[in-house]
Amino acid sequence: MDPEAVPDGGRRWWDPGEGGMFPQRLDYRNDRGRLRLFNRDGAFSTAGHPFFEPIGTNGRACVSCHQPADGMSLSLQSIRERWEETNGQDPIFAAIDGSNCPSLPQGDPASHSLLLQRGLFRVFLPWPPKDPWSAGTIVPEFTLEVVRDPGTCNTDPVYGLNSDNPMVSVYRRPRVVANLPYAVHRNFGIGPFVGKTGEPALRDPENGQPVNMNIMADARAATLGTQAIDASINHLQMLQGLTREQVRLINEFEDQLYAAQVHDSRAGNLLTGEGGRYIGPEALANGTVGVLGNNTTRWVFPLDEAWAAPQPGLSAEENAMRASIRRGQQIFHFRTFWISDSMHLNTVGLGNPVKRTCATCHGMHMTGLDTANGWMDIGTTNLPWAREVPLNPWTEERELMPLFKITCRADVPPHPFYGRVFYTQDPGRALISGKCNDVGTIVMQQFRGLAARAPYFSNGSAMNIREIIDFYDRRYNIQYSEAEKVDLENFMGTL
Repeated sequence: MDPEAVPDGGRRWWDPGEGGMFPQRLDYRNDRGRLRLFNRDGAFSTAGHPFFEPIGTNGRACVSCHQPADGMSLSLQSIRERWEETNGQDPIFAAIDGSNCPSLPQGDPASHSLLLQRGLFRVFLPWPPKDPWSAGTIVPEFTLEVVRDPGTCNTDPVYGLNSDNPMVSVYRRPRVVANLPYAVHRNFGIGPFVGKTGEPALRDPENGQPVNMNIMADARAATLGTQAIDASINHLQMLQGLTREQVRLINEFEDQLYAAQVHDSRAGNLLTGEGGRYIGPEALANGTVGVLGNNTTRWVFPLDEAWAAPQPGLSAEENAMRASIRRGQQIFHFRTFWISDSMHLNTVGLGNPVKRTCATCHGMHMTGLDTANGWMDIGTTNLPWAREVPLNPWTEERELMPLFKITCRADVPPHPFYGRVFYTQDPGRALISGKCNDVGTIVMQQFRGLAARAPYFSNGSAMNIREIIDFYDRRYNIQYSEAEKVDLENFMGTL
């Protein structure tokens, strides 16, 4: 371990209001090795800092759901441990969104099943949606019908679609609060428009500049500042919202924090050797944001051949693992497959199908974000047909997620891949835009710190990295070999 890195930050779980120092470097162990957080601007005291203080009414702080040990997200392992250690009393289980619905009996594990089994928090959005430009109501291009509601909130008389304040409840994973200069970059080169749809991009309320809308799963927040204000009201339940100074302090912290894996349990220290300079959070802090990886001079995830060459002083097992990681990186960048029927991917002039690689969409240098702004549907939430029995379509387990019937209006074109009537567990961006073609589309997440923050996808449907790979293999009929899957998993676990 780097002698300057503080192991476990002095603690595993950060409670709101604990105070203490946040070191410049702190390491956390996970199933695949060790994650490191790096504060570019140096150590600081968390006492009184609005990211770490319980400034709302439910005892939470921002750090409650963005834990350092979990790569600044929140892993299912941590959620379950907190339930056991606090008998379900930790603020993360607050009724507003830490339970399936606030009207359910709190403290009963069944009332928190989506959080305890999938790591999902309730996101409640007005229906019909509000126009971000005029604040008026958008007339949706589709009707939304609740087919199944295991969490009970969409049909709840107080919180549901037929309440006095109609809301749609969907359930999503916390986004990563690290490496954010990459997520908020403005280098996308398309001016004031969304790259995948051509619509006007949101603008920064402070300076009027267009933003890339890659912060949240549904792109509803223009900036980190507006996101912090939204979270303070809806998730911390602040009565007055954040002050400008609190917003500034939160955003400064988010802007200087980087996270990445630095040690692999089978490959050893990932920072050593010729290629080690490209790995870890310090490399992210020194990287160039908003750049499309070209896989020749500026890879999406740089890892040159010298890194995988046998290293003196390493065991045969460690060198073999490093070679596997290098092969996985090559698969990520160069293994082609046919991508088809994916909204805002196969509809942007590339063709349907189109032959590409993982790095086509996850193309931003150093993070694997999408360099162009926008959202797409890869099939994690949309179902072309409803199941007669409430089972997960992939695992055959009883499904916990709601199911909505989408009917596109007769005066708009049908969805190009699903038709006029189809089903979804989360309408995604369409809950903000009201557009039929946006149903099920989600802004992709970065690939850094994966080993620390399972489960994956916005709906928590992949319990581990291998299940991410299996999903894509199934969705696009890639036909990875078992060896390819192993190498790709080993590579993704080092990010």
